[in-house]
Amino acid sequence: MEQAISFERIPTRIFDDSEKASKAVAHEIAALIRQKNKEGKPTILGLATGSSPKKVYQELIRMHKEEGLSFKNVITFNLDEYHPMEPDSIQSYVRFMREQLFDHIDIPVTNYHIPDGTLTIEKIPEFCRDYEAKIEKLGGFDFYLLGIGRNGHIGFNEPGSVINSKTRLMTLDITTKIDAAIDFGGLEKVPKRAITLGIDKIMQAKRIVLLAWGEHKAQSVAKAVEGPITSDIPATYLQQHPNTLFILDETAASLLTRIKTPWLVDSVTWDRNMIKKAVTHLSLHLGKPVLKLTSKDYNEHGMSDLLSLYGQAYDINIEVFNYLQHTITGWPGGKPNADDTHRPERAFPAKKKVIIFSPHPDDDIISMGGTFQRLHDQGHDVHVVYQTSGNIAVADDEALRFAEFVVDFNEKFESSNAKANKIYKEAVKFLKNKKDSELDIPAVREIKGLIRQGEAKNTCRFVGIKKENAHFLHMPFYETGTIRKKPIGEEDIQLIMDIIEEIQPHQIYAAGDLADPHGTHKVCLDAIFEAIQRLKHREYMKNCWVWLYKGAWAEWDIDQIEMAVPMSPDQVFKKRMGIFKHQSQKDGVVFQGEDSREFWQRAEERNRGTAQIYNALGLAEYEAMEAFVRWKF
Repeated sequence: MEQAISFERIPTRIFDDSEKASKAVAHEIAALIRQKNKEGKPTILGLATGSSPKKVYQELIRMHKEEGLSFKNVITFNLDEYHPMEPDSIQSYVRFMREQLFDHIDIPVTNYHIPDGTLTIEKIPEFCRDYEAKIEKLGGFDFYLLGIGRNGHIGFNEPGSVINSKTRLMTLDITTKIDAAIDFGGLEKVPKRAITLGIDKIMQAKRIVLLAWGEHKAQSVAKAVEGPITSDIPATYLQQHPNTLFILDETAASLLTRIKTPWLVDSVTWDRNMIKKAVTHLSLHLGKPVLKLTSKDYNEHGMSDLLSLYGQAYDINIEVFNYLQHTITGWPGGKPNADDTHRPERAFPAKKKVIIFSPHPDDDIISMGGTFQRLHDQGHDVHVVYQTSGNIAVADDEALRFAEFVVDFNEKFESSNAKANKIYKEAVKFLKNKKDSELDIPAVREIKGLIRQGEAKNTCRFVGIKKENAHFLHMPFYETGTIRKKPIGEEDIQLIMDIIEEIQPHQIYAAGDLADPHGTHKVCLDAIFEAIQRLKHREYMKNCWVWLYKGAWAEWDIDQIEMAVPMSPDQVFKKRMGIFKHQSQKDGVVFQGEDSREFWQRAEERNRGTAQIYNALGLAEYEAMEAFVRWKF
């Protein structure tokens, strides 16, 4: 039997989702702790912060509370800490570790160690030497839990770090600062430096497990696992470690060769999806339309077994061309009185009840504004459900401007309102004295939420739907006043269930854009999925189709797209005008990410990009396209 080719230089394990993966890691850590306890030895753990290990810590807490897992004989050392940083600051890793793990288990306070962000520059070298000496005295790490940065860093060992680097003060890379800007409320507020454990100490660990979730980590994961060892991607040093494992979800693994082009690694089952994936990849790789691919092209690019199934390239090309052609429709709600055999949506019922779920108050128009408009224009009963208030994305001066407007309005029309004046004075006093990343007081959060709610209503008016068709859930998980949100709860899920029950839709549109760096899209989608699973036995749900959109942060790969809705130049312009209704998000977004463009620019670039890919594959040329994938529950 022919051996499968492997491009991977580090063992990897891919899970359906991060929750299953996190539990597997937590159980490995628990087994290690129990074994060391039996031997009467302490367990020496290295720990990371950030979103990646949160669910691991949650499972360890659960095992402590429900299964008696004891941490009394566990000693931990964290990777890093910003500098300067007070331990009780919102962004402090000391605070993070206490809130996410230490305060919920029986680990002695003297047993956990985190770099001190309050030290003067002069004292840091001595602290770093002592930090390493403590680890060495204990015999080194039994287990180290790592994450990976988008630039390939581990800890704050940024690009350029050498393999024998020691614990030290490190200047942060711009990519790291951009990612951290979300937590700090702006790039200019992110510390320039951090104390980090050196790569040398990490590499001495007996066991290393690295976690990575989400599309935004896929590129760094692929480079670390399959690329050459280089200081430009510090995680590649882990290729030289004898006992390292990368634990990934499917999206973080998406650019690995065995996932992206599996036919180059091993034999595959040539079903419809795999054929579409392989042929579109070949077409784009060669820069040739699908219908111009030759038998030689297939043979020279690892697809000879597919060719042997069909006999000639022409037959494969025609089949894939038709697959692609059948995804294109100007009737996202289904075309009435038409044969729908090869259309992505059903013709009946001709007039459908539609729910568009929008995680933030602008995702509907940014990600599927053209489709939104077309559904309304074609006579469907369209409802938009805004899942969160989006209040944290409103700038302080914008909130101040609106509060002042209310007071001026009351004075102008002699409609004095003592309560409004009081709220305004409280808001002004707070905002003028607000410290960096300080939590907004409730009044300010309410003002910011109302601003975004008003903008969402304005968009709905612009599209033409009735005001009662705009629904605002204000899901509780979001309302923390900080970037870090609460876990999804029963109340969140019930709100989704209630609105679905009320409308009983034929179509549901939901944001599947999991590259969203805030993580809000993922939580909102999880709530929708859970609600639908609980309701799927209802009679009306048997006739409900769920379509997932992207667009704000990423787009579906061409082989995944099941419905593509084309837009003319006029429709693209109208969508832009709809996005402009969100004035608080224009001319400078609070959480910009690494893309300095405004959301309307990002959306248009992605929509045009999708159309250009269809054109490159040999399909009709459109100005832009919005793309969707169907979720079959």
